[in-house]
Amino acid sequence: QVQLVESGGGLVQPGGSLRLSCAASGLALDYWAIGWFRQAPGKEREGVSCIRNSDLRAYYADSVKGRFTISRDNAEDTVYLQMDSLKPEDTGVYYCAVEAPATMTLAPREYEFWGQGIQVTVSS
Repeated sequence: QVQLVESGGGLVQPGGSLRLSCAASGLALDYWAIGWFRQAPGKEREGVSCIRNSDLRAYYADSVKGRFTISRDNAEDTVYLQMDSLKPEDTGVYYCAVEAPATMTLAPREYEFWGQGIQVTVSS
């Protein structure tokens, strides 16, 4: 049973930084990707970034390129999302999810296992 737990959210001022963590367990899979998604009130869930376990290839949505960095700690099966230069439009509930096998898509429907989500608020 795959389980994902997000942490690291909170309130930050515009221009600030946060680092989200996604701790994964039960990943007895050979070829998977972990993605980060977000959902603002009244909006659809959108993909932010994903990383593939086999080669650590990463992919980013255009809206976060150059500001967000996804990485993985192999020893702890944890995926991080470093978010810099945050903007108010980055506000939302952030989720991590697993896609297996990995196709490096940011389409939420392709991801099978999801965390519970964590709030990120960018406001002055």
